[in-house]
Amino acid sequence: MSYDVLIYASVAVGLSAALVAGVFQSFSDFVMDGLIAAEEGGMRAMQALNRTVMRSAFLAMLLGLVPVTVGLAFVAGRLATGPAALWMTAGAMVYVFGAFLVTIVGNVPMNRRLDRLDGHSPDGLSYWHRYGVRWTQLNHVRTLASAATAGCFIMAAVELAAGQG
Repeated sequence: MSYDVLIYASVAVGLSAALVAGVFQSFSDFVMDGLIAAEEGGMRAMQALNRTVMRSAFLAMLLGLVPVTVGLAFVAGRLATGPAALWMTAGAMVYVFGAFLVTIVGNVPMNRRLDRLDGHSPDGLSYWHRYGVRWTQLNHVRTLASAATAGCFIMAAVELAAGQG
């Protein structure tokens, strides 16, 4: 793989991670507030959103970035001797731990529990409010991790383009 391909791949990964961060950020900024305020209707809407995301391009990007970031960091470690490889390695680690694992260990189990609950029940609505707060906190982490990953891969591309890879 040439440096040019590595530069373009790094930019593509950076932009993809930025798109993931943007989706997460919109949920953290206003979507969850609106859903929580809608009480039972918001709970049903979130249940539907969680089912819909399972067939989305967003999920493919979220999951696909895991092997892509790790693979690109590995390739950069073999080809590049300067800061670019460090930027890519940092970006891959931040993404795997801050976006992917937080999703798998935190948000997904909460989504599964929410899916089994009835919004008409006191237990369902009680969980919905706790869910909204905790899910959003975890989503802030995913937002920051995805944005940091984007920055790391863009910095790697800049370093490679400057001939300091």
